[in-house]
Amino acid sequence: MKRNSALFLQVAIVLFGVGALAFLLGEPHVEGRNAHATLFEIYFKDPFLAYVYVGSIPFFVALHRAFGVCGSVRQSGAFSPETLAGLQAIRRCAITIVGFVVGAVVIILAFGDKEDRPPGIVMSFLVAMGASAVAIVAAKLARKIKAGLA
Repeated sequence: MKRNSALFLQVAIVLFGVGALAFLLGEPHVEGRNAHATLFEIYFKDPFLAYVYVGSIPFFVALHRAFGVCGSVRQSGAFSPETLAGLQAIRRCAITIVGFVVGAVVIILAFGDKEDRPPGIVMSFLVAMGASAVAIVAAKLARKIKAGLA
């Protein structure tokens, strides 16, 4: 991988992370039922929102590890055992995200309004498919790196 490509990926990862953080912090204020709520009502009276914030931690850990993998590749110009460890951590984070999404679906089905269930499940499915794709790609890339290092 070229150094410029790794630098571009690092910049893209940072921009993606900042955008995701802005969405997580800004979206609850414009949501239908929270449009006229106070900050206390938004953040402290909605346990599902707290669950989403805790569930986003593996996402940001994976972004941090991806930034590190790209930095390691940019410095050495090749894959190393550090990149292998980073890819394995990214795979574990993606699997953890899928677990949080399954928990969110259970919460939506058990406690959600009947009108909120279909879009919530569809969005959960899309997030789970994206996280599954990341886990598969990270596992395959780690397997190729492991074979190349041996």
